[in-house]
Amino acid sequence: MSAGPDIPSAAEAAAVLLRPVRPGNAFEDTVGRLLQTIRLGVLAPGESFPPERELAARLGVSRDTVREAIKSLSDAGYLVSRRGRYGGTFLAEEIPALPADDQPAVGRDEIDDALRLRDILESGAARMAAMRTLAAAEREELWSRLADVRGATLEDYRRLDSRLHLAIAEAAGTPSLVPLVAENRMRLNALLDRIPLLARNITHSNEQHEAIVIAILAGDGESAAAAMRAHVAGSAALLHGFLD
Repeated sequence: MSAGPDIPSAAEAAAVLLRPVRPGNAFEDTVGRLLQTIRLGVLAPGESFPPERELAARLGVSRDTVREAIKSLSDAGYLVSRRGRYGGTFLAEEIPALPADDQPAVGRDEIDDALRLRDILESGAARMAAMRTLAAAEREELWSRLADVRGATLEDYRRLDSRLHLAIAEAAGTPSLVPLVAENRMRLNALLDRIPLLARNITHSNEQHEAIVIAILAGDGESAAAAMRAHVAGSAALLHGFLD
């Protein structure tokens, strides 16, 4: 007996989720879209994803971006890639458990609250830092923190990332802002610690870090704030994808 016309197939349901992503964070949004289809149960364990070419067309991104997203999720244990006549990308038979069993569940509202506050605090900090005439020591501090995070190991990445963002808050010239950013970073890092570090995301984040610092040093407040907002949006895509 057929399921009836009102019950969509897995392919049809996936097509609804696999819609075009935002160009500024193509990799992170692609990972988020793929994770939605996984975590919402649209595909069954072991079921195949559409081919890379089809995914790229649906998401409005390059095949390289799709390939990088698939590799990242394969490395994290969500997907399996197989070669040969019956090859392709398949949902793993057993999906990694996130968050860990000893951690309380986190909801979309909690994630959104941390991210929206981060946007307010850090986009504003980037704008204010750009509007100031920074001393030579302040400029050197930003370059130094940027170099540190670009050369960070995976183990040190989030610590050095936090130091760069705190340096931007300090450059805003409002001392009371720094502890607020620090408190928000602690909340954010607690969420980020629940998801895997993705090499392509680190590369993209570092490109965004450079754009933020260059805009600040050039005195371009609007570009600094816009670059920071794009940076926050990338984190949002990954957190919602893994934790929602």
